[in-house]
Amino acid sequence: MEEQNQLLLDVTKKAQIWLNGNYDANTKDQVKQLLANEDKTDLIDAFYKDLEFGTGGLRGIMGVGTNRMNIYTVGAATQGLANYLKKQFSSIAQISVVIGYDCRNNSRQFSEISADIFSANGFKVYLFDDLRPTPEISFAIRELGCQSGIVITASHNPKEYNGYKAYWNDGGQLVPPHDEDVIKEVTKIKSVDDIKFTGNKALIEIIGEAIDKKFISKIKGITLSPDSIARNKDMKIVYTPIHGTGVKIIPACLKDFGFTNIINVPEQDVVSGNFPTVVSPNPEEPAALEMAVKKAIEVNADLVMASDPDADRVGIAVKNNKDEFVLINGNQTAMMLTYYLARRWKELGKVTGNEYMVKTIVTTEVIKQIVERNGIECFDVYTGFKWIAAVMRENEGKKTYIGGGEESYGYLPEDFVRDKDAVSTCAILAEMAAWAKDNGMSVFELLQSIYVEYGFSKEKGISIVKKGKSGADEIAQMMKDYRKNPPAEIAGSKVTLYKDYGNLSGIENGKAIKIYMPLTADVLQLFTADGTKISIRPSGTEPKIKFYIEVRGEMKSAADYDAANATAESKINAVRASLGI
Repeated sequence: MEEQNQLLLDVTKKAQIWLNGNYDANTKDQVKQLLANEDKTDLIDAFYKDLEFGTGGLRGIMGVGTNRMNIYTVGAATQGLANYLKKQFSSIAQISVVIGYDCRNNSRQFSEISADIFSANGFKVYLFDDLRPTPEISFAIRELGCQSGIVITASHNPKEYNGYKAYWNDGGQLVPPHDEDVIKEVTKIKSVDDIKFTGNKALIEIIGEAIDKKFISKIKGITLSPDSIARNKDMKIVYTPIHGTGVKIIPACLKDFGFTNIINVPEQDVVSGNFPTVVSPNPEEPAALEMAVKKAIEVNADLVMASDPDADRVGIAVKNNKDEFVLINGNQTAMMLTYYLARRWKELGKVTGNEYMVKTIVTTEVIKQIVERNGIECFDVYTGFKWIAAVMRENEGKKTYIGGGEESYGYLPEDFVRDKDAVSTCAILAEMAAWAKDNGMSVFELLQSIYVEYGFSKEKGISIVKKGKSGADEIAQMMKDYRKNPPAEIAGSKVTLYKDYGNLSGIENGKAIKIYMPLTADVLQLFTADGTKISIRPSGTEPKIKFYIEVRGEMKSAADYDAANATAESKINAVRASLGI
């Protein structure tokens, strides 16, 4: 009780600062209402901590308070970033930034506030005239030679959320040391009076259509099978932006590629931060693709594609051998894209031995097999597309990037963007479907043929939620226990390789090994003799510990698919039993 009373005193004190400080009248009215409410839950939630600017930027529920997304928390983030950019680029006469935003409520307002703050700090600001996909902002940073950029988006989170992603001069999200150093600058902003809100309109330039054209033109340049598109240009493609930014670019990009039969879902073409037709605008969720799949059944489509609100991730559905639409998961999509890109690059004589592709450590190992068998180097990086961008930056001008991806539905089949990109991915996925059709296959049959050639693989992600401080302690103890006593076998198969990214060391067949990564991470991996891979990591943003399980099997022909799938499911259950999850 005493602890609760102290918490209430603390949040009331923080709320009073907002009432007495240089905050706008509407904000003060909302704070007064929170203080007046008999139930103090909302007041405590809004002020019990400061919304943290993490390594991925800001993300939180919108509203007044220090723990909410609003013009003041966004303002502090922008001022902190501006202060850091001044230090890093002190030799540049005119620092410049790009600002983009998605369909979410308040996104436009947050982008305009940020434009004012950057310009008040003397920066040249390129502000998009309307909502745009996140990858286009990454493209614009590079195209316009800017030092940084931001996107106002909360990706696929529910409608109550918004967010703020920061980018460096290569168009990639911030990586060490910049991410931690920007955080330090943001935490130095202690008062609303430290933020320069009065903008210099002369330094703000509105951009839009000209960048769109350059972006679409660049994407057109990555086509690998134009003849296949020409022969299958009327292939039926259902596309939905799920109320988001993809509606601005993706249909136009598909048409520019040569596809003439793009079928939309009119209700979901409506741009809305309330996402009225879905519970969650997340293309990983089957419910988010329901309307598009229903439309595909009506028109007998070949391919269904859905992008998330800021159009950096893609979910797809295709017909199986029974003529039923099935969802393709993130690992399968990444695997097919990798196969298509590697095979076509090789067939076109573009593989010289200096090319590379990138995957994250929790993404299917089949990708590595495909890449290396085609004479291409494969990089493994930590979860998060910023690490793929970091490899691209490191190899720029030395090696040729072909593509990269992760199991969480993010892919990048080109190098002029440095974040996951639903725009170019949709174009290449449609091209891949046309190429498969040209070769007498559906997309599903292409997937089966990859399994026949490289072996069957099934992946499953399991998250165990442990709430509160006791839950956090329990997760930490689980990781300690796994490190102290790693399993010698899993589901009856011997562990042959153990990797601990916490100290960048491991054991392979009884011998100590070193792991070469840019920094440590709280991740463990176990590989067994039968090809099973388990990755274990605590979530950095939620009270949960995540297990990524991949099991392998055999497929001699497409007819073996269902049996291979059932066997793999049994093996996953055995792995879970071994791990006690």
